Amino acid sequence: MTPRRLPKYCSEFADRHGKIRVRFRRKGFSDYYFKNVAWSAEFMSEYEACLAGSVAPTLQPGMSRMKAGTFNALIAAYYGSPEFKGLRPSSQATYRGILERFRQQHGEKRVAAIERKHIKALLGAMHETPAAANNLLDRLKSLMTLALDLGMRRDDPTHKMRGFKLESDGFHTWTEAEIVQYEARHPIGSMARLALALMLFTGQRRSDAVTMGWQHIDGGKIRVRQIKTTAALLIPLHPALHSVLAATPRENMTFLVTAFGRPFKVAGFGNWFRDRCDEAGLPQCSAHGLRKAAARRLAEAGCSYSEIKSITGHKTDKEVARYTAAADQSRLAERAMQTAYGMKAEHEVSNLDDGLDNSTVKPLKRKGL
Repeated sequence: MTPRRLPKYCSEFADRHGKIRVRFRRKGFSDYYFKNVAWSAEFMSEYEACLAGSVAPTLQPGMSRMKAGTFNALIAAYYGSPEFKGLRPSSQATYRGILERFRQQHGEKRVAAIERKHIKALLGAMHETPAAANNLLDRLKSLMTLALDLGMRRDDPTHKMRGFKLESDGFHTWTEAEIVQYEARHPIGSMARLALALMLFTGQRRSDAVTMGWQHIDGGKIRVRQIKTTAALLIPLHPALHSVLAATPRENMTFLVTAFGRPFKVAGFGNWFRDRCDEAGLPQCSAHGLRKAAARRLAEAGCSYSEIKSITGHKTDKEVARYTAAADQSRLAERAMQTAYGMKAEHEVSNLDDGLDNSTVKPLKRKGL
């Protein structure tokens, strides 16, 4: 058997039944045996979780000797709890990163000794990164709930505690001018242009874009199994994306590959795409902003929330509303006036500013009213 090229730290072997299996083995990590076919979207999700230490946790010497009642012990118990194990691998990796940073500074401290004022001070010191502070507060709330269940505390010092009020709208939504500017810098045939097309014309996250490959093309559509939500989508192939794919060599399982011809890791792809945006003079733009731009385009085209969700994979109308907040207000207002009052489009109306006598303007009446 000739071994296939697999991600770093992965190897193939035949078990005692002769079945070919793939194993993750890395120094300092526990071994992990994959449940899905190599290079599939589900496999890559497992692999990312292994790298993050979620499904193949790091082996920490002395863990069995950690002091009872400390945050070290509580966090270890949380990792083994149904609440944590029931999370998706991507969420486990995110939560673990937050908790491990907290544990580096406070792991030896006793859970019973922490007071509300201590948590307030800890969050206050993070005022320059309010979103990170809020994320930490959420994780501490989960820890305190578990501490109550385990009898490590009799009260919850985070009860009804609020974090920072965030005014940001999140990731910047790409404008049409920014998309044109990026495309001018990165022509069809380049990996940078392919990356933009995949995210813009499918409305997917970067974690899904890096797993897409030729095996997912089904006639005139592309199949997507979202890493974060596990939603299965079948999205029509946009003509612009079809043109970009036509200029892409069929040399790899995934469309997007590194300079070494290997699939991207999610974090690595984000950094790589950040550099491509900078090259185009767009430091304000990011990979996730393209997903929001895709939702904006759909909203501006008059798509319903249900139609938008069928593309983006969002579960609720509230999520879609947040993503489509940047829809072109002027264009939507024009369409609304056309629908309600039969008004002509802006380009069909002559300039009314010249010599307009406002006293003669009559209020608009809706048709049928």
